[in-house]
This record gives sequence, structure tokens and C-alpha cells, in this order.
Amino acid sequence: MALVYQSQNTNQILLFLQRPLFNGSGSVRTASLPLWSGKQVKRQKVKRLVLVSREVQANSTSVTATDTDTTTEKTTVKLKAVVQVTVTVAGFFSSLRLDRGIDDITDLLGKSLLLELVSSELDPEAGLEKETIKAYAHKAGRDNNSVKYETDFEVPNDFGEIGAILVENEHHKEMFLETILLDGFPEGPIHFHCASWVHSKFDNPTKRVFFTNKCYIPSETPSGIRRIRAEELSNLRGSGEGERKSFERIYDYDIYNDMGDPDKSLDLQRPPLGGKELPYPRRCRTGRPQCDVDPLSEKRSRRFYVPRDECFSEVKELTFSTKTLYAVLLILVPSLGKIIKDKELAFPYFHEIDSLFSIGLDLPHHEHHETEKGFLGTIMPRLVKNISGDVGHVLRFETPEAMSRDRFFWFRDEEFARQTVAGLNPCSIKLVKEWPLRSKLDPIVYGPAESAITSEIINKEIGGILSVEKAIKEKKLFMLDYHDLFLPYVSRVRELKGKTLYGSRTLFFLTPDGTLRPLAIELTRPPMDGKGQWKQVFTPSWHSTSVWLWRIAKAHVLAHDSGYHQLVSHWLRTHCVTEPYVIATNRQLSEMHPIYRLLHPHFRYTIEINALAREALINADGTIESSFTPGKYSMEICSAAYDLEWRFDMQALPADLIRRGMAVQDPFAPHGLRLTIPDYPYANDGLLLWDTIKVWVTDYVNHYYPESSLVELDVELQAWWTEIRTVGHADKKDEPWWPVLKTPKDLIEILNIIIWVTSGHHAAVNFGQYAYGGYFPNRPTIARTKMPIEDPTEEEWKKFIAKPESALLKCFPSQLQATRVMAVLDILSTHSPDEEYIGEKMEPSWAENPVINAAFERFRARLKKIETLIDERNENTNLKNRNGAGVIPYELLKPFSKPGVTGMGVPCSISI
Repeated sequence: MALVYQSQNTNQILLFLQRPLFNGSGSVRTASLPLWSGKQVKRQKVKRLVLVSREVQANSTSVTATDTDTTTEKTTVKLKAVVQVTVTVAGFFSSLRLDRGIDDITDLLGKSLLLELVSSELDPEAGLEKETIKAYAHKAGRDNNSVKYETDFEVPNDFGEIGAILVENEHHKEMFLETILLDGFPEGPIHFHCASWVHSKFDNPTKRVFFTNKCYIPSETPSGIRRIRAEELSNLRGSGEGERKSFERIYDYDIYNDMGDPDKSLDLQRPPLGGKELPYPRRCRTGRPQCDVDPLSEKRSRRFYVPRDECFSEVKELTFSTKTLYAVLLILVPSLGKIIKDKELAFPYFHEIDSLFSIGLDLPHHEHHETEKGFLGTIMPRLVKNISGDVGHVLRFETPEAMSRDRFFWFRDEEFARQTVAGLNPCSIKLVKEWPLRSKLDPIVYGPAESAITSEIINKEIGGILSVEKAIKEKKLFMLDYHDLFLPYVSRVRELKGKTLYGSRTLFFLTPDGTLRPLAIELTRPPMDGKGQWKQVFTPSWHSTSVWLWRIAKAHVLAHDSGYHQLVSHWLRTHCVTEPYVIATNRQLSEMHPIYRLLHPHFRYTIEINALAREALINADGTIESSFTPGKYSMEICSAAYDLEWRFDMQALPADLIRRGMAVQDPFAPHGLRLTIPDYPYANDGLLLWDTIKVWVTDYVNHYYPESSLVELDVELQAWWTEIRTVGHADKKDEPWWPVLKTPKDLIEILNIIIWVTSGHHAAVNFGQYAYGGYFPNRPTIARTKMPIEDPTEEEWKKFIAKPESALLKCFPSQLQATRVMAVLDILSTHSPDEEYIGEKMEPSWAENPVINAAFERFRARLKKIETLIDERNENTNLKNRNGAGVIPYELLKPFSKPGVTGMGVPCSISI
């Protein structure tokens, strides 16, 4: 009831709304809510009061406004729904479809979209869900980027708060629904942020559901939408049967059994990854049939299934990096094979390598339709240049930043060492804690376990400054250790044409100025081919023969580091392990769950880019196998690394640094850690980002879980964490190191790890690939020949002595391997124009919550301060690992960037 009063003292008009308020037990109390006041009593003013009282009825019981002249009662409120649909690329060509005319008629009839409003309340009498309110939306307008659909609803006063909207697409083609706005409420409109593909009802009769931007943990879900919340999750999980269709949004698990193609050739047969023999994380299930010749493998298709909302947006597909990646992998790389017919052909001179950046390679004409001439040059302007006056193209690489600053940077031992802490793979260097060095492999199979790097060798290289024992005690000795991981594969890799392998160890000494100096490289070959174990130590030297042996040994170590970086530090520790997080989040956390909305920006496009990797990067005879040291055994080594090294709890940056001996806990040091190498750019900048993420996650989690027990009682959250551990990472489900999830503190640590991996860690190991690997002598991806000193024939040794430069060039990747990898690294280092950087975009659900909105603004402000601090560090001449003549400043963890190859910027997600 709305009551009008006039104050006798002030002649002021007051309007109060009396409405029943229901509590959880069903009891009723009455509240009087002041709505409006005015100075004079006029008929038109009272009419306005009546209008206000009508508008309030949208979320209240029936209201009557009364004055001496008028009494009005209204039982419904009128709402307008505005639906924004993005015009997709396919839409421009949709006129070619046979069913396009039918869809046009549908639009003309005003029946493009069927919308149904869902009440958040149950019927108070029946205790059942209220009947939905339906209306067809008609096409109301269009601009270059979107189409607008509108409709009106008559909503009963007692319908209650809108909790969700059901959408049915009456067209024959899917559409990308951006937003839905419901206007007509006195407190303002209700927004639905959809950003999702809505399938045609002719493909799937199940209606799509979209919830409001308000977050609810399961126990707080309004009663009227609890069933829909659970049903939507069930739909996303699917049945686990049948082959997935492109329009579906089903998330399920499978092993990596689709990287080989045995039906095409038995040479392309690869063992499945996942299971007891080859442990591995799980991927998204596609449901394709088994191969004809190998029932353990899945048939490959032209495009791999990805849940529809995980696909690159069609806007992104037209942008530089994504379309270019497809073009490089599926068009350019095969074209290189036509130019360089000898796959094993080495570069004859170093100036031939340099010519890739000045002259380039002539590309063959594109063999498709005439209208596609210029296609490569259009989408790959950095790589492919149009030849003036001709229809052809030339592949000419941009000079990498490291080379443009110092042409001979790759030659220097100091730079070799510096890049272990400030380069592309700063995650492998570790402290030497025990001496002498020993292998953990079976000596019966792999030969004596003792390292050939002796105290005498190290003492000689240190120059008598201090003994090995003292150097270890003072934490001055560090190592790259690829011995035990690679040694079991040496004999198998050496059976492959044009490939060789060693187990390796490389030792470094921390100098007084805070930089590292390489001391020794040990290369080991296990017993094979009737020969015993072979191992040799190489050290920096002034004698010409030893100098060239040292350079070739460095090439082997760099090839090992490149392979480990790509397979483990990059692919395994970011892309691969994250896919189960994405799948579990969509299967177990409702879209309205606050943790879903926190994580969702960090999973953007990850499943799609991983599918592309399975299609053309890590597949049999793909870029990794054909151009990196382990060859066809690359993914088996990746599985071994997952089995031996990967732990979820150790993916936290502080824990990783402590595990490798690169830091110790110190409550008085910044971030609570004291670094073993104080000038460790990756660690110093990474810890800034780690702590900033943690503050944001802590603010977020504590808002939604003010009581500790709420975490353990959250059924969706517990199911999510259980599924990640026992299904997504099923081969490690019984490990004791998995964190428990009982308190907000537990949840904060788990979320911090996931967000760090998808943002900071990935940025650090990805976006510097072209800067450091574009000039491949700095980071050769493969060493093709054995060391000249390993069991040489007399003729081989004479050739080495006569022309050692030729031996190094033959050890480097072939012309085809090098150009193939350079093209891929250029694209992988590129930020797309639609890149979303960490802390840049306010999610709609965060914006509507004042507490979360304020926390995010603080997060964004801290990230901007990190940018400034990193710039200051790079200008500090005392920090020699990030400042010096010809040295690239360490900017990989600067949060923001412009598009292109910039060597900086931390995207929210693993999207390239």
C-alpha cells in the first residue's frame, strides 16, 4: 500500500510504500519505505506519485497509491529487453546460404529470438518455479559491428526479481550474443553479460540460459534458479559419448591420443600420453573414432573440436596474430619445403644466416585461386613482403632486438650465462647443493653415475678464489641440469636421421658483480652400439681447438635448453596443465559462481590454442618434432618431465624459487624471500607480480567467503578441486602434495598459482621467443652432429681442424629447420590487437559490485606501479643482468603492451 501524508508543520508531502517482507522461515513483517517528498499538494504531483508506486511493483507485491482525488492499482509492469548481437565475419557471406531467406523472413515476422524471463523466486503457495514470461525479440537496428533486437514484457507485480533469461535462436545459423539489457525497473536496468554463441534451435532444441551479473555461491542461489543452475552444469558436462559437433559447448576429458596419424603412415604413429606408462594431463575430449590401424589412437580431422565459447572470436580470427599463426603452420611452412628441397642442407656461411634479415627467400606463388594472391603478404606483413612489380613474395625476417643491439651477442659467454636468469628460459637454473655430482639413473644401464666434472676442474676455472666446497657453502655454484632427463633417450634419438643427443650438465659461478660465468659443460653418451659410456668436460679456453670445442658444446647445451624450454617450461607448465583447469571450471562451477567469474578471463582461448598446437606444432612430424633435438620422442620426454618434476604446489613462484635453491625464506626481505642471485630479473619482477595478484585474489575471496566454513561447504568448489586433481591430472591423483581446500587461505593459494601460471609465467617464457630465438645461433633448437671429439675418424678430425666454423654450422639447424622455427617464433611472440592484459579490463560482474570494483581498481593501480618500477630497474647500471652495452632490458613481465612483437606485456590468459 502506498500512503500519502501532508506534514502540518512544513506543508511537505511524504509518500511511503508499505510492503510485506518475507524471511527464510516464511514469516511476514511490514516495512514502510519513504519514496518521495514535495512542498505543495497538486493533482498532477499526486499522479506522479502514483506512477512511482507502479514502477516499484516490478520487485514488490501489489501496491496502491491513494490521495483525496485518485486511487490507482496496477498488476503488471512493462519492461523493455534490448539484445545486442555481434555481426560476425561469417555473417557477411551468409547471403550465400540456402536458408538465409528463411532467416530474413523470420526477422521480418519479428520472431528472431525467443526470450523467457525466469523468476529468482518460487511460487510462495505451490513452492514450485514460477512460469516463465515469454516474448519474441524483433530486429530493431544494425550498425557496422552489431545488430539490435528488442521486445517488451508485461511482468506481474508478484513475479519477483529476474534471475535468468532463456534464449532460443530461431535462425538456422548460430549468433554471437553480447549482452541483454532489461530496462524499466525503478532501481535501474538489469544487465546480462553473455559474450557467447547461441546455437540454432534446428541444431539443438535446448535453450540457452544466461544469468544476471550478480554472483552467488551455491548455498546462496535464489530458490527459483537453483534447478536451472544445476541443469546448465549438467548440459556442459555432456554424456561422455559420441563425436562432438562444432556448435556444442560440452567439456569432457580425454588422453593425448591424437598427435599421431598412423592411418596416413605408420611412421607417424605415436603412443598415447596419459596413463601409467606415459603420465600426462588430460585434454578436451573430441569423441572422434579410433584409427583403423591403431585402436589406441584417435583419427585426426581438419579442425579439432573446441567447445564453442572457447574458440577464437571471429574478430580475433581476422586479427594479425591468430590468422597469421594458421597461415604460418598450414601454408608458409609447407611452402618452405618447396624452396629448400634438401631438408638437411646446412648454412654454408654465417653471412647466409644474416641474409635472412636483409635479402630473404623467394616464396613460390600461392597455388590457390587468383583472388588469393597477396594473401600471405596481407596477413603476415612482418614476414612476407610483396616484391615490387611482381605478384610473388619474399620471406624476409625482421632483425631480432638482441641482434640489432649487438650483432655478436650470441658469441659471448657472459650473454650465454646472463640468459639463464634474464632470457627466454629463466626457470631451469638451480643452485648446486651437493658435491660431487651424481646421476640417479641405473649405472648398469647408463654407465657410471659419477660426473666427470671434478673439483680440480672447477678450482682451476674459479682461479683459486675459493674452493668448490666453499663455493657451494657460500651459494656461488649454479647448474643447468639436463642429464638424467635426456640420457635415457640418447640411443633412440641417435637412430633418427640428422639428429643426435647427449645428457648434459653446465656449471656457472656467481661473480662478485652479481653476474654468472660459465665454468664447464659435461656431455654424456650412455653405453650403446657395443661401446661403453662416453663423457667429456669442456671449459672456456684460449687455445683455438678448445675454443671451438667449447663453442660446439655450448650449441648442444643451448639445443637442450631450447627443447626443455619449449616442451616443459612453456608447453607443459603453462598450456598443457591449464587445460584441465579450464575444463573443470566449466563443468563444475556455474557461470554465476564468483570463482568462475574470477578465473574466466584467465582461460580465454587456451583450449583453442592448445588444439592448434596438437594440430600442427606438437603433432607427429610437426614443428617441434622436425626442428627440435628430441625429434619424434619430444612428447615422451615431456611426459617424463611431468612424471618426474611437475607438482602443482611447486608452480607457485616462491615455492619454485625455493625448490631450485634460488631463494630462501626471510621474513625481513622483500616478498619474504632472499634471492641467492640478488640480480635475478625473472624472479625480482615475477615476485612483484605474484604478490600483486595475491592481494587482488585475497580481497576477492574474502569478500565472497567471509566465514571460513563457507569454502568447505561450497559443493561446486569442492567438486571443481576434486575433479582437477583426480580427473584432469588423474595420473597424479594420489600424490600427497596436492593442497587441501578447506579455508579461504587454501583457496587463495590455489587460485594464485593458477592465475600466475596463465599470466606471468606464460608471458615470461613466451613473448621473448623471437627476441632471443629469432637469430637461431643464439638458441639453436637442435644439434644435428655429435661432438668432433667423440670417437672421430681420422678424416672427421682433419675436417674439424681445417675448418671448425663449418663443423659448428653443420651442428646448427638446417636451413629448412631454422626458417621454419624462426617463422613460428615470430608469430608466437606477437600480441594480438585484441589482447587482454592482466588488470586492464573490468569484468561486468566486478563492476556492479562496489567492493570488488574498488579492489580491482587497487589491483590495476599496483600493476601500473610495477611498470614504473621495472623501468627504473632496467636503468640501474648496478644491475648488470638487465643493464649494459647491447643488453636487452628485461621487460617480459611489464604488465601492459601495444600490439605486435614488443618483448613485454602480460596477457590474462594463454592465448598464443
